[in-house]
Amino acid sequence: MSNLAQPLAESVVQSVDWLAIAPPTIAAVVGLVVLVVDLFVGDAKKALLGWLSVAGLAASTLMLLPLLDGDRSTFCLTGDADVCSYTADQFTLVIQFLVLGGALLAALLSVTALKDANRELPEGEFWFLLLSSAAGAALLPASRDLATLIVALEVASLPAFALVGIKRGDRKSSEAALKFFLSSVTATAVSLMGVSFIYASTGTLYLTQIATEIQNVDGQLHTLAQTGVVLTLVGFAFKTAAVPFHFWVPDTYVGAPLPVAAYLSVVGKAVGFSGLILVTVIALPSYADVWGPALAALAALTMTIGNVGALRQQSTRAYSAVRLLAWSSVGQAGYLLVPIAAAAYSQDAEKAIGSTVAYALMYAAVNLGAFAVAALVARTKPLNRISDYRGLYASRPLSALVLGFFLLCLAGLPPGIIGLFAKVTVFSAAVDAGLGWLAVVMAVNVVIALFYYLQWTTLLFRAPEGEPEKHRVPAPLTAAIALTAVLGVALSGAPQLVLRFSDTGLF
Repeated sequence: MSNLAQPLAESVVQSVDWLAIAPPTIAAVVGLVVLVVDLFVGDAKKALLGWLSVAGLAASTLMLLPLLDGDRSTFCLTGDADVCSYTADQFTLVIQFLVLGGALLAALLSVTALKDANRELPEGEFWFLLLSSAAGAALLPASRDLATLIVALEVASLPAFALVGIKRGDRKSSEAALKFFLSSVTATAVSLMGVSFIYASTGTLYLTQIATEIQNVDGQLHTLAQTGVVLTLVGFAFKTAAVPFHFWVPDTYVGAPLPVAAYLSVVGKAVGFSGLILVTVIALPSYADVWGPALAALAALTMTIGNVGALRQQSTRAYSAVRLLAWSSVGQAGYLLVPIAAAAYSQDAEKAIGSTVAYALMYAAVNLGAFAVAALVARTKPLNRISDYRGLYASRPLSALVLGFFLLCLAGLPPGIIGLFAKVTVFSAAVDAGLGWLAVVMAVNVVIALFYYLQWTTLLFRAPEGEPEKHRVPAPLTAAIALTAVLGVALSGAPQLVLRFSDTGLF
C-alpha cells in the first residue's frame, strides 16, 4: 500500500523554479522583514526601514536580469508541462520591470514624504503595505491561471486601500480610502462571479486550456459562459479605471499621500491592464467579437471623459494639480485600451498588445516624474494648486524644465519624442485593425489634451507673483526626479528601444 502511495505522492508534487519567482518573492520577503524589524527599531531609526525597502525593491528589479535568457515556467501540471500557473516570458518581464521600477521610484518619493510627515504616517506599516502591494503586482503578469490571477490582483489591491487611508486623523484620506475600497471590492466580486461561471462552463482555470475548452462548451452552458466573459471584463474595467468605473480616481489621488497617488497611477494601471490582456488575448480569443467592440467603446468613452475632466480643472482650486493628473491618468487609460481592443480585429494581436506595453512604459516614466515634481512643490505649497507652479522656473529652473518635458511627453509634443512615438504606435494599431472611427476619436482627444498640458507648461515659465522661494531638495526626491528625467530623455533620444517591446512573447 505504501509503495503505491509513494509514486502517487510524487506525481502531484510540483518542482519550483526559484529564479523565475524571485522578483515578487524578494519583495514579499523584504516586506515581512520590515514588519518584524519595525517592532525592534526605535523612532529615531525608523528611516532605516525606508532604505531597507528601497534596497529590497532594487534587488527585486535586478533579479529580472537573469531571466532575460529565455522563457521559464513553474507550478506546471505534472501530466502536461506546457500548462503552468506561473510563466516568466517577455511580456511578464516587461510588466514586472514597469511595476517594480515604478514601486522603487514611489519608494524614493515616500522616504522624503514620511520624513516630512514627522511621524504622522506609521513607517513600518507603510513600507510593509507598499512592498506587499508591489509583490502582488509583480506576480500578476506571470499568472497563467484564473485563481492565481485573482489572488495576485487582490494582493496588489488590498494593501493599496490601507495606503490611501494611512494618514492618521485625516478625514479626506479616510473618505478616499473608503471610496477606493468600495469600488474595488465591487470589481472583485463581479470578477469572481465571472471567473466562477467560466470555470463551471469549461472545467479548468488555466488560461490556455480555457481558450480551447470555451469553444466546445455544451449548448446548455453557452449562456453561462457568455455571462462569465462579460462579468470578468466588467471586473477588470473597474481595475483599469475605465469609464464609467472611474469615479473613485480623482478623490482617491487627492486623499492619498502623494507617493501613493503616484504608485496607483502607474502600478495600479499596469496591474489592471496586464490582467485584462491575459484574460482577453490568451484565455478568450474566441470571444473577440464580444470583448473587442466593448473595449473599443470603453476606450473612446474613457479618453474623452478623462480629458474633458482634466480640461475643467480650475488652476486656483485646492489640489487642482493632483486632480488634473488624476483626470489625465483616466484619459491615458483610454489610450492604453485602444490596442487591446484592436487585438480583437487585428491579424497580428501580439503587435497590437505590444503597442499597449510600449505606451505603458512611456506613461510610467513621465507620469512618475510629474508626480515627483508635484511632491517637490507640495513641500512648500501643500494645497498643490496649478497656480502654485507659476514662475517655478525662477526658483527651480531644472525642476521646471523637467516638469515641462514630462507634460510635453504626455501631450505627445517635441521634445517629448517618446510621447509622440507612443501615441503614433497606438494610433497605428487602431488603423491597422480597421478601427478608423476610434483613431479619429483618439486624434480629437489628443488635441483636447494639448490645451491643458500646454497651459500648465507655459505657467511654469511666467513671471512669479511674489519672491521665488528656495529650499534644499532632499536627496531621495532629487534621485526620483533625476531617474525619471534620464529615462524620459533616453527614450526620446532612442525611441526605437520601445519597439523592442512590441514582441511580447505571449503567443
